[in-house]
Amino acid sequence: MICSTLRRVGHVHIYLVRKASGVSKGHHQQTVGSRPAASEFAARGASGNVLELLGKSYPQDNYSNLSRKVLSRVGRNLHNQQHHPLWLIKERVKEHFYQQYVGRFGTPLFSVYDDLSPVVTTWQNFDSLLIPADHPSRKKGDNYYVNGTHMLRAHTSAHQWDLLRAGLDAFLVVGDVYRRDQIDSQHYPVFHQLEGVRLFSKHELFTGIKDGESLQLFEQSSRSAYKQETHTMEATKLLEFDLKQTLTRLVTHLFGDGLDIRWVDCYFPFTHPSFEMEINFHGEWLEVLGCGVMEQQLVNSAGAQDQIGWAFGLGLERLAMILYDIPDIRLFWSEDERFLKQFRVSDINQKVKFQPLSKYPAVINDISFWLPSENYTENDFYDLVRTIGGDLVEKVELIDKFEHPKTYLLTLQMEWRSGKMNTLEDKVNYHIDFLKYVTILHIHSISNARTIQHF
Repeated sequence: MICSTLRRVGHVHIYLVRKASGVSKGHHQQTVGSRPAASEFAARGASGNVLELLGKSYPQDNYSNLSRKVLSRVGRNLHNQQHHPLWLIKERVKEHFYQQYVGRFGTPLFSVYDDLSPVVTTWQNFDSLLIPADHPSRKKGDNYYVNGTHMLRAHTSAHQWDLLRAGLDAFLVVGDVYRRDQIDSQHYPVFHQLEGVRLFSKHELFTGIKDGESLQLFEQSSRSAYKQETHTMEATKLLEFDLKQTLTRLVTHLFGDGLDIRWVDCYFPFTHPSFEMEINFHGEWLEVLGCGVMEQQLVNSAGAQDQIGWAFGLGLERLAMILYDIPDIRLFWSEDERFLKQFRVSDINQKVKFQPLSKYPAVINDISFWLPSENYTENDFYDLVRTIGGDLVEKVELIDKFEHPKTYLLTLQMEWRSGKMNTLEDKVNYHIDFLKYVTILHIHSISNARTIQHF
């Protein structure tokens, strides 16, 4: 991913390298040359304005950066729409945990929360998980901020602390999460995660272990690559074994027996040691989830000082794309009956292989523009493309750079790829959207820029 790009779209100086051609009449109501309302791009960030979101009011400030495209996705909750492929994955995971892990009274050990609001505080999203104040994951260029104190959650881990504080020691959290990201078939600003957490007391962890009565959860030592400073090696290894065994059973339930699995050491601020699970699927190693032993400082701050635990997180889209052979992440937002009907199955464990819808080839356009000298992130440009081009845009990538030898202004040339069109109407509307995008960017450049090179 290229990290040098656009934060203030209004300051971009553009020239068009190659225009779309062969545009026919479409059904868009807005005139291509008309100046768009501010809502075309983002929730207004001016101080004094208020955003109404999910029944609550949030004052706007200079941190507010929600695009119209992203706001239109809030509340859709694809993971709760019956027979949607993401719902199928969620239900299969729930079924597995309900059947495999039963409490003392025959009820499921794990509670499931799949309707928590995606609007969280920055403390919930970062500080509760021990993410440092200067950590790059907090950047405005990578997150969707409602204002300086609230945001759309970047991960379902944002709810960990609250649920632990409420006294829960085994739970799953499912929900939509939001991150500003590049445009290609694998990335979308909204996706869905499933989070799992389980805590153990000394009795629960060491029951059935030889001489378990003499073993301890905690000690005061030094941190190493293998354990935290407050955990004993015995407790860490047992917890790690239980975590990996739990997740191996889960992916075996999803993918079937005989699956090759490997564990890769990694880093997360809220777990240590931490791991990623990779599976060998059709001869290719694919990362499917991250996990680890929860940082004891987090567990202690939530009031569970006498317990230790593990946590994992997985992406529902990632699993669904692998299991159902879905090639493009945008398809999950499709309301096309030809897509949705493929997943209306009588048994959630029934095998489904996605059948492509499109018969039209991809359409490619190039656009080039000058960059301002500062305050520019690539994800702002991607948000603008998604807002104007919608889900017809499959991929945008940098194909060339040019720095003026005298002014030192930098020009980027971006390739905008539509992907295969589902219908002829889509193809026509794509061309209209591309010209609409160029016109809007041109208008906003004129109103804010010193010069326009060429249009």
